[in-house]
Amino acid sequence: MRKVIVTCAITGSIHTPSMSPHIPVTPKEIADAAIEAHAAGASIVHLHARDPKDGRPTQDVELFKQFLPQIKIACDVVINLTTGGASTMSIHERLRPALEMKPEVASLNMGSMNFGLYEMLGRYPNLKHDWERPYLAESDDRVFKNTFKDIAYILESCSDNGTRFEIECYDIGHLYTAAHFLDRGLIKAPMMIQSVFGIRGGIGADVEDLMHMKRTADRLFGEDYVWSVLGTGRAQIPLATASIVVGGNARVGLEDSLWDGPGKLATSNAIQVKRLVSIIEALSLEVATPADARTALKLKGKDNVAF
Repeated sequence: MRKVIVTCAITGSIHTPSMSPHIPVTPKEIADAAIEAHAAGASIVHLHARDPKDGRPTQDVELFKQFLPQIKIACDVVINLTTGGASTMSIHERLRPALEMKPEVASLNMGSMNFGLYEMLGRYPNLKHDWERPYLAESDDRVFKNTFKDIAYILESCSDNGTRFEIECYDIGHLYTAAHFLDRGLIKAPMMIQSVFGIRGGIGADVEDLMHMKRTADRLFGEDYVWSVLGTGRAQIPLATASIVVGGNARVGLEDSLWDGPGKLATSNAIQVKRLVSIIEALSLEVATPADARTALKLKGKDNVAF
């Protein structure tokens, strides 16, 4: 029976705390949410940090140190740290947690792009923290910078850590960039290709977009990759389901979508994981364990991290 890897992105930097009271912000909330997501069926958790005072995205390593050991002690989940951070951060700032904590997995964006969040202002007019409105509004003139030099810097900096990468591809060209770094030997097979759909500035969120991404990845990588899909907003569950049906894996979580149905906020990350698990089981498939994910991705194991 095929096993499906479920990743849960716990908090992220896209949504601001005023948008939902259920976004984990403090180290304890992030740790608890990750542990609950694992118990619900997630074999991988993707983690950002937030400033506990106002929920601002941060790459402060000291904050990561306040929740990573707790998660590791409590459960066997694979921990995946962001190197994306937020588009307002420098590449050096974004890399610090992964470089110092040496996780089993870290995310890695495959290209510079427009990353428009400004449309959220129309949907969430009552923002309470001073940083939230300009963070969203100014995204219409902000480029999320991930140059070839930036990507090589991250890969080369982490080359001795044994960290493998969740290769985030927001458009078709990003797959070709991943192939370029595979050819250069800076990315090793098997790759985890995380195809991202529905961000303003990236590929759309139609099933035809998903299939175009899969066909291209199949042609470029053959058997050398593990494919996963995340859809943003209301596309989260439909595209996750489509991915699973055609042989892929899926990512859910409050980083990508705040919702558990039309007009209904998800009260936790675990709720979204449970919904996806129910779909996997309804398709007569099996949810992968952390051990399954470690085998599929050839990970170094939780005892070989620096936390």
